[in-house]
Amino acid sequence: MEQLKQGADALFILLGAMMVLAMHAGFAFLELGTVRGKNQVNALVKILVDFCVSTIVYFFVGYTVAYGVDFFAGAGTLVQNNGYALVKFFFLLTFAAAIPAIISGGIAERAKFGPQLVATAIIVGVFYPLCEGAVWNNKFGFQDWLQSVTGAQLHDFAGSVVVHAFGGWIALPAVLILGARRNRYRKDGAVSAHPPSSIPFLALGSWTLVVGWFGFNVMSAQTIDKISGLVAVNSLMALVGGTLVAVLMGKNDPGFAYNGPLAGLVAVCAGSDIMHPAGALVVGAVAGALFVVMFTLVQNKLKIDDVLGVWPLHGLCGAWGGIAAGIFGQTSLGGMGGVHLGTQVLGTLTVVGFALLTGGLVYGVLNKTMGLRLSHEEEFDGADLSIHRIKASPEQEVSW
Repeated sequence: MEQLKQGADALFILLGAMMVLAMHAGFAFLELGTVRGKNQVNALVKILVDFCVSTIVYFFVGYTVAYGVDFFAGAGTLVQNNGYALVKFFFLLTFAAAIPAIISGGIAERAKFGPQLVATAIIVGVFYPLCEGAVWNNKFGFQDWLQSVTGAQLHDFAGSVVVHAFGGWIALPAVLILGARRNRYRKDGAVSAHPPSSIPFLALGSWTLVVGWFGFNVMSAQTIDKISGLVAVNSLMALVGGTLVAVLMGKNDPGFAYNGPLAGLVAVCAGSDIMHPAGALVVGAVAGALFVVMFTLVQNKLKIDDVLGVWPLHGLCGAWGGIAAGIFGQTSLGGMGGVHLGTQVLGTLTVVGFALLTGGLVYGVLNKTMGLRLSHEEEFDGADLSIHRIKASPEQEVSW
């Protein structure tokens, strides 16, 4: 029976890894559908290559930084317990690689390719594992410190804070350092509209992310005996709440409609294992509203050119999710208890602060040393031609 349990656990977390791996296709198509046609190839290539770079640095460096585990042993050792240690790495890698995928959406259409890959290597190899290890492995005694201050540990079951808030708040300094796309904000004060280039591809990206998210959340249990239908239904309710509110407040705009479920799912990750489904519905609804309001404010009033709205979507909704777990996880609101609102606020703010410092440091240094932004001419031509030497639909340019 024990051997069967080991095999089932390995298969369980492997399926989760595969589902979250598929989410990276969702990131790619969400970005492809949002950016202008001259930057679609770049969106596709960035997400794939970022994932590959993330795999190398996380395997050889990052996973060890976070958990003190390395794979410098023979294959005969690695295959023990049906190779569970390896597939657990694979699963957590797909989380780590989400950080550059998140950042990619914010800096789209004007960032150089090489410097972003360097940033990916540094963030996934060092800074993300420090955050991940602190929250999920008590590195540096972070959870012990929170418990000594507030009486409880930070609860972040599937990464609202560790993954989404961290990625979204790193992206903010990167977006600010790069600056807005050319002619996005005109001298006369007007804002040039850059509507999505392909609503079908945007929708495909969103749907792919939504389906994969059930692996992201449910398989965060990591062993089959800890699987919970509560996590699945809470994820479902949050995506529904986020969608309906975003459609209502966004006045049927498809961009908001297909980012609404993502906002809800970002927010529910932290407390999906302890909330009542009605609470998850509210958490998702608040996240949908938060995204619509803040995306509009950021783009039109603050004039921060965050192309896919990754700071409102991941940064703010992720932080909301960390705090929401401390509210809707309480038994008085139908939750399972065991969480403390003060801990959730303090822990979330600590991660947010670390992410801001990380983003400012990494992208600030790279901007000074390598330069982050395409030249005016390259940006005008588009990242597809400037970097990859081909357009998304080259046959349209052929003259026989």
